[in-house]
Amino acid sequence: MSIAQLISPQQLAERQQKPGLVILDCRSSLDDLDYGQRSYAEGHIEGSSYADLLNDLSGPITKGVTGRHPLPDPQVLIERLRFWGVNNDSEVVLYDDGPGAYAARAWWLLAWLGKRDGVYILDGGLKAWHAAGLPLSLDPPDHRQGSFQGKPDEFLVLSAADLQARLGAPEMTLIDARAPARFRGEVEPIDPIAGHIPGAQCAAFTDNLGPDGRFLPAEQLKQRFAQTLKGRSPDQLVAYCGSGVTACHNLFALCLVGYPLGGLYAGSWSEWINDPARGVATGE
Repeated sequence: MSIAQLISPQQLAERQQKPGLVILDCRSSLDDLDYGQRSYAEGHIEGSSYADLLNDLSGPITKGVTGRHPLPDPQVLIERLRFWGVNNDSEVVLYDDGPGAYAARAWWLLAWLGKRDGVYILDGGLKAWHAAGLPLSLDPPDHRQGSFQGKPDEFLVLSAADLQARLGAPEMTLIDARAPARFRGEVEPIDPIAGHIPGAQCAAFTDNLGPDGRFLPAEQLKQRFAQTLKGRSPDQLVAYCGSGVTACHNLFALCLVGYPLGGLYAGSWSEWINDPARGVATGE
């Protein structure tokens, strides 16, 4: 079974009362840091706990060294997962407003810690939940302490030095999940330097989705990534983005259609540009 699985709003509604189900609300906004917590307080899927991008799904920022969303300390995250009720055999459903970028970050973190079965992203997120006419709740979840045991898989993560050493290797496929204009360096709304890592290809994460905000059919996703890989081994694929969040959406989409879980340059562009010795490319 693929480690990347989708669940529809109707399927989730049918399973909501299932014992041991853990639902995490991963809503966030890079422009409004309180957005997720505020939105959760205004209404959430019944039984869900709130997973904050900055405080739960990221670690502390070291200015001039890390990117904007460093990986969390594994033990801190494990304790948080236990607080939310996660066990090693739990079914976990992750959702955000719709596109799945923040939910995919949580999915990747679980995979990184070894939780690769029974983890789902709500396809279309809360937008699809609303469209299905399903209700929200104001009630806090009934927390039962979980017993999750995990350890980080270091093979899934590349440091800046690791990536620098591999740049130019013909077998590597390096994909950037940001929008094409940011990739080309024409605009940069968040980071102080525009452009992309030399040798990368633009693979905007939004292109994994159809007009309805749900993931494309498997055949279309397969074609998309086959064109990106150009015959190279998927085992040598590395994903990045602005800060290691939307890159996880591409990794999820790849796994969804049967590719192996690729590497994540977790520091991504916001870490890469901290060192002037690292190359910067613009244009296509």
